[in-house]
Amino acid sequence: MTGRVAAVNLGVVTEAEWAGDASGRSGIDKRPVDGPVLVRADGVVGDFIGERAHHGGPDQALYAYAEEDAGWWATELGRDLGPGNFGENLTTYAVDLTGAVIGEQWQIGSALLQVTKPRTPCTTFAGFWGVPDLIKRFTARALPGAYLRVLREGEIGPGDPVEVVDRPTHGVSIGEVFRATSLEPELLPRLLDVPELPESIQDKVRRRLAGR
Repeated sequence: MTGRVAAVNLGVVTEAEWAGDASGRSGIDKRPVDGPVLVRADGVVGDFIGERAHHGGPDQALYAYAEEDAGWWATELGRDLGPGNFGENLTTYAVDLTGAVIGEQWQIGSALLQVTKPRTPCTTFAGFWGVPDLIKRFTARALPGAYLRVLREGEIGPGDPVEVVDRPTHGVSIGEVFRATSLEPELLPRLLDVPELPESIQDKVRRRLAGR
């Protein structure tokens, strides 16, 4: 089955004590929109981002999470988790996000995107859901979703097909990067051969390997 965008979601301003921004505002609460949105190198037009020190920017212009993985969490927690509840801009269907190779390119609508890195769960995410041990549980589940950079600006809308148009040969996936940096440090050396990884992650890997 061809992968597609199940929903496009934009963040609204949420003010709460758990918000990561010093002002107490977060954009993690994202809501589905009906039509296409314009994506640029620095993010999605109309999307609110509270703490730009750790969210947004070229290497995290969009965040994608799979509808299938959201379904597992809905069952696990016994609650409804609709599009945007993971703070994702793109809710995908029939797209293997965990197996996506770092650096692979996706054609969606008129935009060209590139897979960059997995999501790292944070206290804002746990606070938004009201699940104190969510970071531990999300890490153990190891289905983090994927951040994307914009190689060509364009419009993306609900129902658009997700076409993989290029895939690097190194084979290092979103899931492998997530496990290497959290659960399985023995995988860290593999990440040194992935030039498409953001420099911040490459620096972190080099420091951790040097400290062994």
